[in-house]
Amino acid sequence: MAAVDGRSDTRGHTAEPAWLRGADVVVVGLGITNTAAARALVARGHEVVITDDGDPGPGTALSAELGVAFHHAPDAARLQDLVGSARLMLPAPGLPESHSAFEAARAHSVDVVSEFDLASAWDDRDVVAITGTNGKTTVVTMVAAILAEAGIETAAVGNLEVPLVAAIDDPAPECFVVEASSFRLGHSSHFSPRVGTWLNFAPDHLDVHSDLETYRDAKASIWTRMGEGDTAVVAADDAVVSACAPSDGPRVWTFGIRDGADFTQVDDDLVGPDGKHIVAVAELSRALPHDRSNALAAAATALAAGADAGSVRRALAGFGGLPHRVQLVGETGGVRYYDDSKATAPHATLAAASGFDRVVLVAGGRNKGLDLSALGGAETVVGVVAIGEAAPEVIEAMAPRPSQIALSMREAVAAASDMARSGDVVLLSPGCASFDWYGGYAERGDDFAQEVSRHMAASQTVVVKEGEDG
Repeated sequence: MAAVDGRSDTRGHTAEPAWLRGADVVVVGLGITNTAAARALVARGHEVVITDDGDPGPGTALSAELGVAFHHAPDAARLQDLVGSARLMLPAPGLPESHSAFEAARAHSVDVVSEFDLASAWDDRDVVAITGTNGKTTVVTMVAAILAEAGIETAAVGNLEVPLVAAIDDPAPECFVVEASSFRLGHSSHFSPRVGTWLNFAPDHLDVHSDLETYRDAKASIWTRMGEGDTAVVAADDAVVSACAPSDGPRVWTFGIRDGADFTQVDDDLVGPDGKHIVAVAELSRALPHDRSNALAAAATALAAGADAGSVRRALAGFGGLPHRVQLVGETGGVRYYDDSKATAPHATLAAASGFDRVVLVAGGRNKGLDLSALGGAETVVGVVAIGEAAPEVIEAMAPRPSQIALSMREAVAAASDMARSGDVVLLSPGCASFDWYGGYAERGDDFAQEVSRHMAASQTVVVKEGEDG
């Protein structure tokens, strides 16, 4: 294929646009994403300087690998010089907006860009972006499965193990399904997906964003640069998301359980525009309210990206959910135990608890600057076991329900089991980050599942002994 408008005949790759061409870049903060971005920049001939405030080991190693300068924890004056000497600044996802690097960029009129900007500058393949306070990974996985079922070579990337800026090195995918965090979207200046989906909005990440409005605006920017031929997929059930929907430019498709959305539930079926059947609710392996909403969002997104209706139905019917997202990990004595460790904000906890009639909730951890009093709105919660640094806040939020504090996950499972009666659900849905006790939410969920298994084994042992005695 001949080159057109700067596009090479190599699949996906393009000539650099003017805003990036020849730019020297200061990379502020490392981690998986910015390490990949620094490598990509150097490979394409850019001058790069690295700074990081954490453990100097990774920065020192990357500096030696790439032959670039590394400045560990520069003071404000030095950071002003480093940022002011660059044309572009690439902050690490999750770098707090209060960091002095942003003030330096404003003072010197240095443009802030994201890995999404870099990737879209270097590659012109289709990008489907999905954002939201909750459910991003689940819907990304659903959409990728649908597109694969439709025969579209797809890679799920972004706020996952592989950042988009590294994924574009693979020539195989026809489409990238991107988990778009507010951190990346908020720093983007050029990124424009073919399909942009916003699932929901609730307070979160106020330890990074300066305020709730900034967090909202970061999410809303997913649609800012979209135009005709693109599709914005909008959560009709969420007032904030709906209010931010684009009024011109891209086609707008709405989804929601309530009547009136383009993609919605009618009786026992999920349907699309004009009532076209998508999948029966009975065909879904999980059908809690948020499961159905996620399925509708995934269907709209995948159809906009080129999937056919049959592939949507088959993939949704075969989707079994992801670990640590309201995952059943055990049942004994009529009590079911669910791991929802991925719920790191109150909004996610409320969504999970609403799917059950009676819940003994295990919640707490490290608060991300959020108002945990929202947890008190979980109407189905009948008892609470609070864990981690935020345990006192959880107890206060859930009053006057029966509650207690546990000093370990083993204590938490034992206490929740004592509170629960046959027919109840014990739900680990913390509403907080995990970094007080654990290295991540997956480690927390695994510990919960292990302690549930231990409790179940002990319960069965007691039953056997009672039987022998009788």
